[in-house]
Amino acid sequence: MRDTTVQKRKAAASDAVSDPAYQAGGGMIRALLLFVPIVATLAFGGVDWWMLGFLSMVTAVLAAIWLAGAAKGGEFRINTDLIQIPLIGLFGIGLIQLLPLGGGEVAAGALSVDANSALSFDPYATRLFLVGLAVCAVFFAAALTFVDTNRRITAFAVALLIFGPSMSFFAILQRLASAEAIYGMRPTPQAIPFGPFVNQHHFAALMEMLSGLALGLLFGGGVTRDKKILVAMGVVVMTVAVVFTGSRGGLISFVTVVVVAAAGSFLYRRGKPGPAGETHANAGQIAVAVGAVAALLAVAVGTTVYLDSGAGLMRGVGAGVSGDFSTGRTHFWSIALKIFLDHPVIGAGLDAFGVAYTRYDTWNGMFRVEQAHNDYLQTLADSGILGFACVVGFIVLFFRRAAAGIAGSSDPLMRSIAVGAAAGCTGILIHSFFDFALRTPANGFVFLLLAVLAVNAGRVATGEGSKRSEPPV
Repeated sequence: MRDTTVQKRKAAASDAVSDPAYQAGGGMIRALLLFVPIVATLAFGGVDWWMLGFLSMVTAVLAAIWLAGAAKGGEFRINTDLIQIPLIGLFGIGLIQLLPLGGGEVAAGALSVDANSALSFDPYATRLFLVGLAVCAVFFAAALTFVDTNRRITAFAVALLIFGPSMSFFAILQRLASAEAIYGMRPTPQAIPFGPFVNQHHFAALMEMLSGLALGLLFGGGVTRDKKILVAMGVVVMTVAVVFTGSRGGLISFVTVVVVAAAGSFLYRRGKPGPAGETHANAGQIAVAVGAVAALLAVAVGTTVYLDSGAGLMRGVGAGVSGDFSTGRTHFWSIALKIFLDHPVIGAGLDAFGVAYTRYDTWNGMFRVEQAHNDYLQTLADSGILGFACVVGFIVLFFRRAAAGIAGSSDPLMRSIAVGAAAGCTGILIHSFFDFALRTPANGFVFLLLAVLAVNAGRVATGEGSKRSEPPV
C-alpha cells in the first residue's frame, strides 16, 4: 500500500508541510474527524434526517478546509489507497439506479402525477443514501490522509477509548433510572432504546467496536501497566453495557471481538522480532492475559446480573421471552432473497428495501419492514451482485491491509492499536449478519475511523508512511 500525493513527495514529509497555514488546516480537519462520530452518537445515533443535513454541512466544511490547505501548500494531499474504490463503486451503482430506465407498470393517465421511472423502487431513499455515502467517502478519505503518524493515530485511539466507556456509563445509568425517553425528551414507543441510540442492538454494536480497540491494547504491548488498569476498567464498563442491551447478536459479536483481539495479539507478537529491549509475549504470558480478561468479563457479567437481575443476559443468550418484532428475521431474509433473485445484477435500489418488501411480503401487511436485519442479504436485494461485490471488495482489502501491516510491524503500540481496531471492525461485520447496525450513521463513522487506525497503524509501523518514535502510552 502506498501513501501518495498528486505531486510526489517523500514519506518523511507527510507529517508536516512547511506552510503553517496548511498545518493548521490539518489540525482542524482532524478535530472535525473526531467531532463527526461523537456528535452523531450523541444525536440519537445520527438517524434523523436533520442530522444527515448537519453532517453534510460539516463534511463540506472539512472538504473546503482540505482544498484551501491544498491551495496554500501548493499540493493536494490524499491517500490513494484502493480501499476507497468500493465506496466509489457503490456510489456509481446508486447513480445508475436513479436513471429513468424503469417504470412502465402503470397505465398512462392512471395517476395525476408522473409515475416513478427510475430503476430504484424508492428513488427518494436512494438519493438520501447516496448523500450519506458521499459524506462517509469524504470522511474516510480525509481520515486515511490526515490520521497518518504515530502521534495522530495514538491520539485518536485515546479519544475513542475515553469516549466508549463514557457513553457506556451514561447508557447504564439511563437504563437503571428506567427513563421513558432518551435524555428525558425523546420517547421511542416502537423501539427499545439504550443510551442515546433509538435501537439497543446498535448501541451494542458501537460498544463491540470500541471494546475491540481496548482489548487490543490489553493483550498487546506498548502500553504501560498503570495505563492498562485504566483500559481494563473501560472494558468492564463497555462489557456491562453490551450485556445490558440484551442483544443476542451483540453478545455473539462481542465474543468474536475478544477471540480476534487475543488471537491477533498472540500470533503477531510472537511472529515478529521487535526493537532492542522489547520483551515478547510467550504462551504463558498470553495465557495470563487471557485469564485476566476472562476475570474482567466475569466481573462485568456479575455486575450486570446484580444491577439488572440478569434480564439482559437472559435475553442475550436466548433464554428470555421477547416480543421484539425483529424475531421474524427468517421471513425478512427470505423476502430479501426473493428481491435479489428478481433483480440480481443491480438490485431494487439502495435503501429501497422498505418499498420493495411490500411487493413481496406474504404476511398480512400490518407491519412495514424497513430493513432486512441482515446487511449482506439487504445489500444483495438493494444493489445486486455489483453492490455485493463492492462490499466484499472493501472487506477483503481492509483485512489484507490490516494483516500485512500488523504482521510487518515492529512498533508494539501501533501493532496493538491495529489489532484492536481490526478486532472491533470484525465484531460489527459479524453483527451485520443479524442486524443493520452499520446503517446507523454513528456506527458507520466509528467503523471507518477504526478501519483507518487498523490500516494506517500497520503502515506507519512498517515504515511505509511517516513515522515518529513515541514513548509507551
